[in-house]
Amino acid sequence: MKQQIFISGIGTGIGKTICSAVLVRLWSADYWKPIQSGDLHHSDSMLVSELTGRDTVIHPERFKLKLAVSPHESAAAENLQITLEDFKLPVTPRSLVVEGAGGLFVPVNEEAFIIDLISKLSIPAALVVRDYLGCINHSLLSIAALRQRDIPLRYLILNGSFNPHSERIICKAIDSSTAILRIPDLKSLSSQELDSVCRDVVEQIT
Repeated sequence: MKQQIFISGIGTGIGKTICSAVLVRLWSADYWKPIQSGDLHHSDSMLVSELTGRDTVIHPERFKLKLAVSPHESAAAENLQITLEDFKLPVTPRSLVVEGAGGLFVPVNEEAFIIDLISKLSIPAALVVRDYLGCINHSLLSIAALRQRDIPLRYLILNGSFNPHSERIICKAIDSSTAILRIPDLKSLSSQELDSVCRDVVEQIT
């Protein structure tokens, strides 16, 4: 079944790209990173391509910005203005995994945020959560924000090992329409390790 999903997270550096690569491999999906802010020498698109193989269709970023800061700041440094109208989902017969920048309230410009981009694209979200002090608060706020905007939360992705007390509270905040995926940490950034992780995840998603 064809799926379209927007991968966001409760913060920055919590493994959205790895989780995106897992779903790309599982669904034989295309991948699209609308905004790459910083790390242009080794972008998220490049990493997904390396992990999933050369047959993966990687759609080009709409914006490739030099500074590793929020897109609104990075764009301003290059005298660019990003608007929501700049973005349109790639046309593909396959499933599509879209990866955001940082969390839901990372600014795209002075008025709009990543959560507004999800609304504009009109596709369900997947929320990546990692266990750290404060993750319960960040997770529940993110879930509440998606619910307030009527954005369907298709998947709650628990990335890495979790304190069961934190996991229990976070999982109680979602409803029955949201599936929980547990993705273990990759021991190395390699396609072989990604395959191993996918074998662990495939039974959760079928």
